[in-house]
Amino acid sequence: MSDPTLSMQALLDVRLAATFQLARAPNEPRRLDFGLRKTLMKRYHIAQVNIGRIKGPLDSTTMHGFVSRLDEINALADRSPGFVWRLQSDEGNATYFRPYDDDRILLNMSVWESVEALKHYVYHTVHADLLRHRHEWFERFDRNYIALWWIPAGHLPGIDEAKKRLSHLEAHGPTQFAFTFKKTFEPDEEFQAGIDWSSFRPCPAV
Repeated sequence: MSDPTLSMQALLDVRLAATFQLARAPNEPRRLDFGLRKTLMKRYHIAQVNIGRIKGPLDSTTMHGFVSRLDEINALADRSPGFVWRLQSDEGNATYFRPYDDDRILLNMSVWESVEALKHYVYHTVHADLLRHRHEWFERFDRNYIALWWIPAGHLPGIDEAKKRLSHLEAHGPTQFAFTFKKTFEPDEEFQAGIDWSSFRPCPAV
């Protein structure tokens, strides 16, 4: 038979933990216990967007080293553990989309099961080789060019949403609304419930 004293103490511990988490500032990361984190990971996925200004037209010799590896890198993402979805046109990549007035700016977006899965693909696979050569194809950017954020599982972020997340990160720094690999946040159900998802234009590529 369970000890009612222990059960009551456990309940108090949970309430105290919840109170402590809610008292944190909205731009301070929260650390969740393993059980709660595992449950939330099933309900939320991590979205990422990154942009870059290419040094020349995609069909130029300058961009050949990048373009020639797009299929390889995208195929690697598709079969990577934790991969969920990526923005792509009928060509199989996202180079068709030019969401800014400057048509030299490319945008890439994807969804993953966790920050850990995304981080592994970005920094611990062949993809890392492209990062090392990024300066050969992309100009130095004077603002944030990558943003991460939590979305409900099943939601596909659109370009409009991605641009708003990047702009918010630029204006306010890392928060629940948009953050970076250097400062991540756990998914916050109260924050997520307060987002007006209908304010974002639907994804153009489903």
